[in-house]
Amino acid sequence: MVAAWPEPVERVSMFLRDAGAEVRIEEFSEGAATAADAAEAAGCALDQIVKSLVLICGDRPVVALVPGDRQGDPEKVARIAGAGSARIASAQEVERATGFAPGAVAPFPLPLVDLILLERTLLKHPLVWAGAGSPRHLVGLAPAELGRLARARPTDVVKDYDSPGEKGG
Repeated sequence: MVAAWPEPVERVSMFLRDAGAEVRIEEFSEGAATAADAAEAAGCALDQIVKSLVLICGDRPVVALVPGDRQGDPEKVARIAGAGSARIASAQEVERATGFAPGAVAPFPLPLVDLILLERTLLKHPLVWAGAGSPRHLVGLAPAELGRLARARPTDVVKDYDSPGEKGG
């Protein structure tokens, strides 16, 4: 008998099935709660991991989908959202807005989030890996499919590097 996936992973799986998505969900015994762990588990480069960052812009939750090797830029997100400022959501705000626990946020389904931003540099990859509802589950998909399924707007949402060798995490 195959063990059932946790409820949040089942929710993601049902959404993907209903959307006719070309994806696969993988479970990793070693876990994938951080971008580095996820890249190691999936056997891919860190910039192919999609971090789902939840920010509060005014009183509105906004999700920024950012490569694992970069940092989201709250100022850019606030500007795009038409807000005066943006801050990283608290654990309670993340769960309330997305239905997922921090470290396990999937980019879909997010019925309470009306603005999802996709860092455009993710589009250069043939395959990216995003959270699938638990720290042990990832979904692998083409970035264009990620954008379609998440209803995401491609844009620039990462911090600029201050010097050629500097990278955020």
